[in-house]
Amino acid sequence: MDYKKVIYKGKQFGELVMFSHTLFSLPFAVISMVWAAGGWPTWWIMIWGLIALIGARNGANAFNRLADRWFDEQNPRTASRHLPKKLLKTKEVAIFITVNYLIFIIAASMLNTLCMVLSPVAILLITVYSYTKRFTWLSHLYLGFVIASAPIGAWFAVTGQFAFTPFVLGTIVMLWIAGFDVIYGTQDIEFDRRHGLWSIPSFFGLKSALWIAKGMHFVMMMMLVFLYYFRDLSWMYLIGLGIATILLMTEHGIIKPNQPKLMKIASYNLNQVISMVILFCTLIDYFLVS
Repeated sequence: MDYKKVIYKGKQFGELVMFSHTLFSLPFAVISMVWAAGGWPTWWIMIWGLIALIGARNGANAFNRLADRWFDEQNPRTASRHLPKKLLKTKEVAIFITVNYLIFIIAASMLNTLCMVLSPVAILLITVYSYTKRFTWLSHLYLGFVIASAPIGAWFAVTGQFAFTPFVLGTIVMLWIAGFDVIYGTQDIEFDRRHGLWSIPSFFGLKSALWIAKGMHFVMMMMLVFLYYFRDLSWMYLIGLGIATILLMTEHGIIKPNQPKLMKIASYNLNQVISMVILFCTLIDYFLVS
């Protein structure tokens, strides 16, 4: 076996699905698990829950790249991605998607009956996202909606039951993701308009889109404050929200669609920090303060 080739391919697939972006959904999934379990869940649930999350996310991201490969080829900003540059073959990506979706179904089945039954529905929902940009500017919210399945699914993994809290967490994730996806989408306003792709920036224009993103993030923070009262949390949780608010304000303050490096910081890097800050402060609040 050519181990160098295997390592190279693994690196290419990791870049294809932007594996580091797992930090967007994983922290909220962990919070959901801890609250659902009343502490740390069993290792069985944590391991299979993590495998399910990674399988679903990797499959969905790879499918999105596959579905958008023609548009990526036409867009100068994305023309260097793996499929346009033929760093990965279409067949390889299709196999990767199938394997990850199977992993997701198997992992969900190892958790409980509710997760097993809902796993095909989850695959359908996350796969459909790749086509929403063809017909609605609500695609950003739909993206947030499918990523919101992480904390909701995490709660189901622990309890096997529906509850109010995970859907609040899910809504928070949906608005947060949609908000910074709108910010990211401001880079492609003219391209989207020329190629018939729908987005909030291309439909409403730059200024209105940025105000919509601010509104989404404002409501997100208000819902996090609501959880402070609803879950009877402490001052440590509020410190996390304070830091997250400062980071969100910084994010909105540095937006310049014509500067890719700043846009990457605003859309991705700062949000990875935000989710980790909320996670750590919430866990410290739960285990050490409350």
